Amino acid sequence: MTESKEIQILNTKSETLNKQNTKLKMKKIQDSKPYNFGERTKKFAKRVRDYIKAIPKTLSNIEYAKQVIRSSGSVGANYIEAEESLSKKDFIMRIKISRKEAKESKYWIELIEPIQDYIKEKEFLMKEATELTKIFGAIVENSK
Repeated sequence: MTESKEIQILNTKSETLNKQNTKLKMKKIQDSKPYNFGERTKKFAKRVRDYIKAIPKTLSNIEYAKQVIRSSGSVGANYIEAEESLSKKDFIMRIKISRKEAKESKYWIELIEPIQDYIKEKEFLMKEATELTKIFGAIVENSK
């Protein structure tokens, strides 16, 4: 076998391994949801930001985008404030605000009109906003 043929085979094997590793990493990212809600809410806000970058820049989408960027970031910001709260009452209030902001994020995401390629991302973000709303609701109930 010639040296160039061997290099070509090694490159092909390397590409195959890289593709398999990438698929495994993506599956792991999709399947795992962090239990650290501060990190989870940050990832939610970042995914919303990236989604907003990809939507058509219509007049209505621009206005909805401004709202969803604020509300999605506020989910995590208020959760961080809750973690640092000085009293139980303050903690519950901050968690309720996080829940309210997650609900609001879902509302704005629902109104945004994505291009065909981003419908799955829209569905994911709406599901994540719903899950965060339920989690914060459960935290409020368990804190009483």
